[in-house]
Amino acid sequence: MGLLSSIFGSSEHTDDKKNRQAKTLPWQALTDVAQLDDIEKRSQSKAQVIFKHSTTCGISKMAMRQFVGSYDLDANLDLYYLDLLNYREVSNEVGYKFQVIHQSPQLLVIKNGTAVAHGSHGGVNEIELSKYE
Repeated sequence: MGLLSSIFGSSEHTDDKKNRQAKTLPWQALTDVAQLDDIEKRSQSKAQVIFKHSTTCGISKMAMRQFVGSYDLDANLDLYYLDLLNYREVSNEVGYKFQVIHQSPQLLVIKNGTAVAHGSHGGVNEIELSKYE
């Protein structure tokens, strides 16, 4: 392996990289403020998870990769993706409605109408979603 490959990684794909790239999460796009009322209602019977993502932020991209790589596809959760740059109004309303300070990246778990867990940056991937199923 050459010096550049050892620093940046080789161009060969390992099985882990292939699996991570092939994994598609059951995202629902969060694009409208009205969806938040539905999320609140649905949270009465099933945990709702919102991933707030900045498409231009390197930290957000890294947190997203880690989240996707570790997400259990068998989880009994509804999963929402919010592109906060394109839907800033929705992002702001998430903070107001669920009483969390806006950060990016940010993961919120909504249960019984309230945010029962939230984390940002490295804390996104520290939330054990299985506790909320």
